[in-house]
Amino acid sequence: MKRATFGAGCFWHVQAVFDKLDGVVSSKVGYEGGVGSGGYEGAEEEGHAEVVKIEFNPEKISYGELLNVFWEEHDPTSLNKQGADVGRRYRSVIFYHDEEQRLEAEKSKENVERELDKKVVTEVVEAGEFYEAEEEHQKYLEK
Repeated sequence: MKRATFGAGCFWHVQAVFDKLDGVVSSKVGYEGGVGSGGYEGAEEEGHAEVVKIEFNPEKISYGELLNVFWEEHDPTSLNKQGADVGRRYRSVIFYHDEEQRLEAEKSKENVERELDKKVVTEVVEAGEFYEAEEEHQKYLEK
């Protein structure tokens, strides 16, 4: 199994989209990219992005396929805003877990920017400390 972590706006929608994919084994929503673990209420002040951390089977779905879904499910040209959600916590970000993911994410970002002919603001950042969100946020749309 491998891991992938994406921030593409409100984590509820992002989790629901990835959970439907064959090859995604599990997912958790949470916070990453900031300092501290203040949870939902403290995420913005602590600089975290709302993210979904995915465990996937690379024999069934590739990291590249996950990236394609990531790009399709949000506006990577919108800085710190997705739909009605505004703030740094809703930024577009890919947290890579190894060098291979970093290279693939950066190349994918270049391709999307070229296709859209617009500046893509998505950050590509090394994965750090992941803080799991509160239980009420896990699989929220299913509940």
